[in-house]
Amino acid sequence: MAESLYDRYMKARAANRAHGETCTRCSPDARCDRGQRLYESFARLQDAYLAKQKQKRG
Repeated sequence: MAESLYDRYMKARAANRAHGETCTRCSPDARCDRGQRLYESFARLQDAYLAKQKQKRG
């Protein structure tokens, strides 16, 4: 069975957080290349999930 949008969103959140806790080059104001990719993936999935929730609520 395919992962739900929520599951992918939560995995991206966890990956972004884990990277931020261990990367010495990332800060709240600047990210390394990998950190930027993880953040963008998380943000894209979060936007998609929230849009889907908003659509469900009408």
